[in-house]
Parts: sequence; structure tokens; C-alpha cells
Amino acid sequence: MGDMSNSDFYAKNQRNEANHMGGFGCTLEELRSLMELRGSEAVIKIQECYGDTEGLCKRLKTSPTDGLSGNASDLEKRKLVYGQNFIPPKKPKTFIQLVWEALQDVTLIILEVAAIISLGLSFYHPPGQSSDVCGTASGGAEDEGESQAGWIEGAAILLSVICVVLVTAFNDWSKEKQFRGLQSRIEQEQKFAVVRAGQVIQIPVAEIVVGDIAQIKYGDLLPSDGILLQGNDLKIDESSLTGESDHVGKSADKDPMLLSGTHVMEGSGKMVVTAVGVNSQTGIIFTLLGAGGEEEEKKSKKGKIQDGNVDSSQTKAKNQDGAAAIEMQPLKSAEGGEGDEKEKKKSSTTKKEKSVLQGKLTKLAVQIGKAGLLMSAVTVIILVLYFAIETFVVNKRQWLPECTPIYIQYFVKFFIIGVTVLVVAVPEGLPLAVTISLAYSVKKMMKDNNLVRHLDACETMGNATAICSDKTGTLTTNRMTAVQLYIGDTHYKEIPDSDSLPAKTLDILVNAISLNSAYTTKILPPDKEGGLPRQVGNKTECGLLGLVMDLKRDYQPIRDKIPEEKLYKVYTFNSVRKSMSTVIKLADNSFRMYAKGASEIVLKKCSKIVNSAGEPRIFRPRDRDEMVKKVIEPMACDGLRTICVAYRDFPGNPEPEWDNENDILTDLTCIAVVGIEDPVRPEVPEAIRKCQRAGITVRMVTGDNINTARAIAIKCGIIHPGEDFLCLEGKDFNRRIRNEKGEIEQERIDKIWPKLRVLARSSPTDKHTLVKGIIDSTQLDQRQVVAVTGDGTNDGPALKKADVGFAMGIAGTDVAKEASDIILTDDNFSSIVKAVMWGRNVYDSISKFLQFQLTVNVVAVIVAFTGACITQDSPLKAVQMLWVNLIMDTFASLALATEPPTDSLLNRKPYGRNKPLISRTMMKNILGHAVYQLTLIFTLLFAGEKLFFIDSGRNAPLHAPPSEHYTIIFNTFVLMQLFNEINARKIHGERNVFEGIYRNPIFCSIVLGTLAIQIVIVQFGGKPFSCAPLTIEHWLWCVFLGFGELVWGQAIATIPTSRLKFLKAAGHLTQKEEIPDEELNEDVEEIDYAERELRRGQILWFRGLNRIQTQIEVVNTFKSGTSFQGALRRQSSVTSQHQDITNVSSPSHVSLSNALSSPTSSTAATPGHPRREGIP
Repeated sequence: MGDMSNSDFYAKNQRNEANHMGGFGCTLEELRSLMELRGSEAVIKIQECYGDTEGLCKRLKTSPTDGLSGNASDLEKRKLVYGQNFIPPKKPKTFIQLVWEALQDVTLIILEVAAIISLGLSFYHPPGQSSDVCGTASGGAEDEGESQAGWIEGAAILLSVICVVLVTAFNDWSKEKQFRGLQSRIEQEQKFAVVRAGQVIQIPVAEIVVGDIAQIKYGDLLPSDGILLQGNDLKIDESSLTGESDHVGKSADKDPMLLSGTHVMEGSGKMVVTAVGVNSQTGIIFTLLGAGGEEEEKKSKKGKIQDGNVDSSQTKAKNQDGAAAIEMQPLKSAEGGEGDEKEKKKSSTTKKEKSVLQGKLTKLAVQIGKAGLLMSAVTVIILVLYFAIETFVVNKRQWLPECTPIYIQYFVKFFIIGVTVLVVAVPEGLPLAVTISLAYSVKKMMKDNNLVRHLDACETMGNATAICSDKTGTLTTNRMTAVQLYIGDTHYKEIPDSDSLPAKTLDILVNAISLNSAYTTKILPPDKEGGLPRQVGNKTECGLLGLVMDLKRDYQPIRDKIPEEKLYKVYTFNSVRKSMSTVIKLADNSFRMYAKGASEIVLKKCSKIVNSAGEPRIFRPRDRDEMVKKVIEPMACDGLRTICVAYRDFPGNPEPEWDNENDILTDLTCIAVVGIEDPVRPEVPEAIRKCQRAGITVRMVTGDNINTARAIAIKCGIIHPGEDFLCLEGKDFNRRIRNEKGEIEQERIDKIWPKLRVLARSSPTDKHTLVKGIIDSTQLDQRQVVAVTGDGTNDGPALKKADVGFAMGIAGTDVAKEASDIILTDDNFSSIVKAVMWGRNVYDSISKFLQFQLTVNVVAVIVAFTGACITQDSPLKAVQMLWVNLIMDTFASLALATEPPTDSLLNRKPYGRNKPLISRTMMKNILGHAVYQLTLIFTLLFAGEKLFFIDSGRNAPLHAPPSEHYTIIFNTFVLMQLFNEINARKIHGERNVFEGIYRNPIFCSIVLGTLAIQIVIVQFGGKPFSCAPLTIEHWLWCVFLGFGELVWGQAIATIPTSRLKFLKAAGHLTQKEEIPDEELNEDVEEIDYAERELRRGQILWFRGLNRIQTQIEVVNTFKSGTSFQGALRRQSSVTSQHQDITNVSSPSHVSLSNALSSPTSSTAATPGHPRREGIP
């Protein structure tokens, strides 16, 4: 299958194969077929074809120890022969496609139809009609010789529709462009460690070529396919390809096959790259999807027409069980391609529970839309009835055939007025304002070290009420230095001189540290003179290596003597062991194991300790308790992380049972306990104070000792002595929240979380439990909005569960970055505070826009409605309304959505989920300004001609020339909106509306620009805009009346809101929607409430069908053997089980696409990763 879809690609490669693969000993096809094998089959195949992995490296002209030479021409040649590590992205939508999408808007379609009818009728002249017979239909117009201008209104409406469409399309286009920029930024950031010319270097993933020797470690997302050369305790999560949630152990002799897009969950190793880009396993599948994508679209369109219900219930079922799986896009184009990313991003944003703002806005827009529809319908009915009664009843005229076109022209005019009322009533600028505001914020947040991966995360952050933060690297600098040492029965408060320690003890300590740490961890000379040495790799290990250097020793010669390949066995660090051990074979064939880890855990396994003479002595439990009290606790209370270093000797014969870990990791001899300091970042205490002032609770969740954690929490200001708070260890926390059966109970969590400030010695599962417990809690009237920071692979579930997940850009693993919503590019807590500020700013920007927009809507609708009912014609013409709508929607959304945030945003509490979007203060402003504007406009409408000594514009016949009277009304209306736009900059009743206006050049230029266009329209707009040029005096009056808005704004601000009891707030989520049923709560797509009830039965029915289908598919697969298609089908079936997708027409298609985009669908089910709820 892959071959077909990529035929041109292979054609090229076929030519290369002719000249024997450019001189390499393996063809592309050979390597591809090799990578499709698994386990022992693959080992046998490698032995048959190449002898061993060394033989394979020789054929690929690479060295297992030194890697490729790094020669540019060699790398180019490899790219030519075996392809690049890049999957070409899908094409973006063209501008024309976006224009077509914008044209689908219902109101615009209605307007276009009305305008076309109007145009058609204006060109139709019935033969020899007499104007008297049809009444006043065209009297005034014929005399003026104006009937030729009848087409102008229709044309003008079409023109303004085109304007609106182009603006919308351009916005979508620039949004997509920004998004692609963001993607490529994420891509460039992902680097991978490879060995070239004997040196380990970090290169961008797209630069990896076949034959590279790549170093893989815990937390990596594999960027290409490869074969393991050497591994330590390596475990891979292959669920993104196979759907199997268990971690797969890899070793060079049993199962050496490593596949792109899979995650390293434990251990480390070295692999030779055998397939990249479209030839890797993920690449092949993406290519199939690319080919299948278009067919799928066609099918889905047909499917929709045939059975809408099936379609939506599928998506629903998929949503629930996918548990946001689709959101896990690969971070970069080596696996996902930007295009796929974009598509998945689209699906992912709808899959997430609707953000607070989206929920409120949808509800508000629906309410306004209904009101607008009602008003416009009433307007049309009144106009038609009034005309009919006056013409046929009062004037007793007959309906003559020759008059039909003229009457129809009147009806079309009324229809256009009705549609205009609707257009003005519906705030279609709202989605635009949200988009602009979010896009602008995301761009600016980049400068504040926040790389936003999911747009709505930025707005959700403004509502955050709790932040669960890691300690290391986020609150602290993540620069570890050893400052205290307990060795040879002595506790040194400063690192001692190497001469004062017994030589034997010093040797064993230096060996234990140098060998029992990842060889990728190094301390390099400083970048600039007088700087600190650079720490590379695991920071705790860097602290220990720093200790070796402080003791005037060097770790490199020891590592050179025993290179990584010669290490006999490595038990890598993981969150369960909380220790790392390395076994080496000594010269006399006996073994020595070095261990290091959290001091209280390693000390429990020690039965001896090295004394001051360098000899081991017995170490009893009571000695241990004394040591904890006298050494470890004081170190921890100084905020130090304590690490115990130990060793154990084993006889060579019989060789120990290395896999029996419990027998191996016991009976140790303690060498030393090291106290490592990780200083608090200087800017963190201030950032945490800001959070607390803003009503956000900061909690620290760390794997460190409770005393260390408490000391750091006090330094940061998370806890203050004398306050009522809880600091718990993971095991205490678990004991308190579980019942007798060991099940977690929400009521028990509710007793703990409000006071909990520090959770120490916690596992990733505890973190997930805490986050879930806070989010699900109903103790407070507001649902808590929780942000979480994480950097490790196992933080994935907590990051996904949180409302906003922050991953560390520097220390974070690829897995954590993928599960997150925002990446902190500087790993700094104070950047989270910036994110809160931007989030609140988005919310406020939308509120400002709403306050402004709704004033315009209320006034325009009432004016059009009453004007139409009293004078049979709207004082504001269709084209004028569209211009008002265009400037007031599009430009105002730009102007108000780009206000920069200020620190004052952090002086209030979060709004919360059920706080209305339009507060009572805003309602007061909206109604207050509407009263002012309506009073003025009606005064001008009914007494304007007397005030300005001009002709009245009321009751003008069809096609009459524009009057000065109505032009003054239109001009005053627009100028009032412009001045009110300045008022709208403040929504909390502040007096100074000009404050900070110069910090927003966009706002100033838009207001001035709109004014300039308005002058042109009035003076030169003529017939199309129904405007007559005004004199300077009239202009001054219009400006004066507009300026009155600012004065009136001050008057409104004086009225205390509390007095106006009758004001209702609008646009809030009610309690019912706030906490929907479990299944809705997970990931709701926008489904109507009534429909939802109907669907439930269907979903269960489909699930049942789907399970049966899955089982049949698995059985068939086993029958068909292990061909590639079989493997594909197997993948899809397992995934569909994860995601409960029911696509009867082509199961492998749909399920597969989700399989790829969801590396987490499995992590959900691994032990220690509680499965997300909502799955039967």
C-alpha cells in the first residue's frame, strides 16, 4: 500500500538502487522490510543477513562507537539514497478556499439573494406603465430622472458583502500562517543526541540520516526507526503504533527494533538509525493516511448526507473514549508534518472540553441571534402590512399586472431592511474578536517565554484558581551544587579538603559517582571567562560530578577506563525505584554494584557503613534512625536534597540472579550522604506573591524529602509560618484519601486539598490524583481551574488532566511537551504568572468588545425597527448599516482585542466559570450609552429638519436622492460609536478611559482611520451610501454630539451599580452546564442538548457493534498472518477499541488516523496511570 501512494518517491529510489544504493551495502527496500519484523524474527534476520548489528553498521558505513564522520557530502549522499527525516506537510487552504468558507455565512447569503433580486428588478422597466395607476410607487423618482440609479443599492450591498468576506478570509489566512510559524518554531526546537566523529552532538531531528548512531534516554520521543546496539534496562511505550499499553522491554539480543514515534519510558541506550522520514514506520502510515485523507473526506460527506445521526454519535463515542488522545500530536514534522498537525490541532481543540469563554460566548451569541431574528421578522411584517393596508385598503387601489414589478421592488426593499436589522443584531464580530485576541496574545506570549500549543489554553489560564508546580527547575534554578557531605562518620557543613579523607574511601566514592551516572551527564568548561561551569544532562548527577571535581579528582579517566559498553548491568532511575545502580565486572571476575538514590530509601537497604578508617562496619536500624535525625533531617531543613551513595560486592561464581532486583538491591554498604543545594530562583517569591494576591493558590508537588520541600516552600513564600496549612508525603496523602478497600474517595480528597500546600515524595500518580481531585471537587461553589507544571515522561497524565498543562522547554521530555498546552521556554515559574496576565487580558478584551458591540447593536436595531414602523423606511440604509457593522465589528475587535495587559489585572480574583460575561457594571454602561444615543437619534429624526433648517428626509419615495437630514443622522451615529469605543476601553467603571491609550498604537490608528473613511463616505459617498455632502457647520454639530459620549460616560460612572437592582447580568454558564455528566465532562463537542439525550442509546449500541467488529478483525488478522497490511489492521482494531470509533464503511481508515495521533491513548491504561473515566 505504502508503495502505491508514494510511487514517485520510489521511482526515484529505484534508479538509485540500480547503482547499488550509492555504494552502501543495504538497499532502501531491504531496510524497510527489516523494520517490519519484530522481536526474535528480527534478531534471526539480522544474524542471517548481516552476521550481527556490527555487520549491519559496516554495510551502512558507520561505526558503532564513533558514528558517522559528519562529512557534508556523505550526509547529502545518505539523504539522497535513504531520504530525509521529514514528512512533507499537507497543503494549507488557499485564500480562495477560505473566501468560499466565509461565504457560507447564512446572513451573508440572505443579503446576497436580496441584493441580486433588487438588482434584477431595478433593470426591469414594465412597458408603458403610468405612474398614477400604481400610486406613489415611483412618483418622485421619475421626476428626478433617478430611476437609473436604482441598481446602486443592490450593487453597494454586494460590494459590502464582498468586503466582509475578504476581511474574514484574510483573518483566517493570517491565523493559519501564524499557526504554521508556531509549528516550525516547535520543530526547530526539537533536537536529538547523535554521535558523529566520536563526539556526542545535538542536531535538529530533521538532520538525522540513516547510519547515524543516536543516543536514546528516558523521556525521548524516537525521531526515526533504528536497531538497538546497546541498552540499559530500556523500556519503550509503543502504544502509538500498536495500541498495546504495556511497556515493551528492548535489548540487543532479544528485541532490538526501535520505531519512530514511540516513547522511551525507562532506561537508556544507543541505536543505529535504519529508516527516516516517509520510510520509517510512522512515515509509512502517514503516507497511507495522506493518500486516504481525500477519499475519507469524500466518504464522510456522503456518510453525512445518508445518516447524520450515525456520524455524530461516532464522533461522540470517539470523544469520550479517546480521552483527548487525539490531542497528542507529534511535536515536529519528522513524525507529523505541519499539515497533519494543523488538521489534528483542529480536531483537538474541539475535542477539549469547551473553554469557559467559548461556552459563555456561544450561549450569548445564540440569545442575541434569536432576539435579532425576532426583531427583523417583526420589522418586515409591519412594513409589508403597513404598505398593503395603505395602498390597497386606504387608497383602494387594484393590484394591476403592470404594477407587480414595482410592488415587488417595494417588498424587496422591506426584506432588505429586515435582513439589515438581523445583520446588525447578530454580533458576528464576536468570533473574530476572540480569534484576534487569542492570536495576538499567543504571539506576544512567545516573547514572555510561553509557547502556546493550544489556543484556548491561553484564555483558560486567566481563570486559573490553582497552580500545582514542580519544585526542581521551576521554583529553583535547577543548578545543583553539593554543599554538605557526611562521610567516614563525620558531617562536613562545607565540602572538605580531599587530603582530610581516607584515600580508600575517596577512591570508592569517586568511582561510585563517576560510573554510576549517565555517561551523557558531563560538566563542561564555562562559556565565558569567570562564568560557572556548564552542566549537561541530569542536574542531580551534575551536582555529584561537581563534588568529584571539588575533591580535586576527575571523573573522565575513570569513564574512559570502563566505557559504557563495558558496564555489566544498569538499573536506571525511575519513579518507583527512586535509585540508580550500575554493576561492573572486576579484574578477578567478581562483581561490584554502585548505587545512589534518595537517602531514606537507599539507607533502608544498607546493612554496613564505611567508617573513618575507610572500613565497613555494621549499620543497624537504630544507627539509621539516629543518622536520619542527626544528618538527613538537618540537611533537609536547610532545603538540601540528600543523596546516599553506596556499593555492594558480589562473588563471580555463582553469578547472581540479576533480574531478581529485590535480592540484588539490598545488603548495601553506605559510602556517603551528599547534601545538594538547588537555590530558589530570585524572581519566584515575588511571582508567588502576585499569584496569591490574584486569588490563585500555589501548591508544590515534588519528589523530594518533606523537610527539603517545606524549607523551599517557606523560601518561596508558598507557606508562611503560623498559617493553617498541610504538608504531606505521598504515602500519607494516599492513606488519607483511600477507604478500607484502597479506593480513592472524593469526600476524603475534599477534606485535604483546600489546606494542602506541599506534597512531598509524591509519585506521578499522586500528582494526577490530586489534580483530578481538585478539578472534580464540588466543595466550593466555583469549579476549580487547575494549571499544572511537569517535565518528566510520567507527568503526562497529570498534564493532560489539568485545565492547562505547562511543560518545561529546557528540562522537559518530549512526552511531557506533547501532553502539555503551553511550553515554558525558560522553565521559569514567573512566566506562568505572565500567562495568567495574558489570559485575564483576553477575557477582558472580549468583555470590552462586547460592551462596545452590544451598545451599537441595541441602538441600531431599535433605530431601524422604530424608524421602519413609523416612517416606512429605516433612517440607516442597508449599505450604511453594513459599513457600521464592518467598522464596529471588524475594526473595533482589532482595536479592543489588542490592548496590552497591565499589572492591575492581577489585583482581582479570577472570574470563575459561572461569573457572567457581561457584568452589571457593563450592563449599566451598555444601557446608559444606548439611552443617550437613541435620544439624540430620535430627536434628529423627528425634529432634525427644524433644528438645522433643512428638508425633511422622512417618507421619501423609492429611489429618491439622499437627503442631508438622514446623512446627519448617519454621521452622528457613527461618530458617537467612535467616541464610545474609547469609553469601552474600561469595563470596571474606571474614570480615566484614556489611561495607557498610547501603549496601544493599533487602537489609535484604527479610530483615526475609521474617522478618515467616514469623512470620505459622507462627502463623496453619494448615492451608493445614500449620503449628501455636509457643510462644516453640520460636521461640527455631529462631532460635538459624538463627543458628548465621553461626557455622558463620566456621568454613568458616577451612578453606583449597587443602586440599580433591576440590572441583570448576561452570558453566564449555569450550574447545570457547568458540571455536566461524566461523559460530557471529558470532551464535549458542540451537540445540542435535546439531541444529546437521543444519542446516548445510539452510542451504547454503536459501542457494542464496534467491540464485536474489533474482535472479528483481530481473529481475521491472526488468520492472515503477519503481513504489513495485517499489522496495520491489527493496529487499527486495537486503537478503535481504545477510541470506540464506529465507522462501518472503512474501519481501518478512521481508527488508524487516530491511532497515530494518539500516543497517549495507551498511557492512560498503564499501571500507575489511572485510566481516564468515561470508559465502560
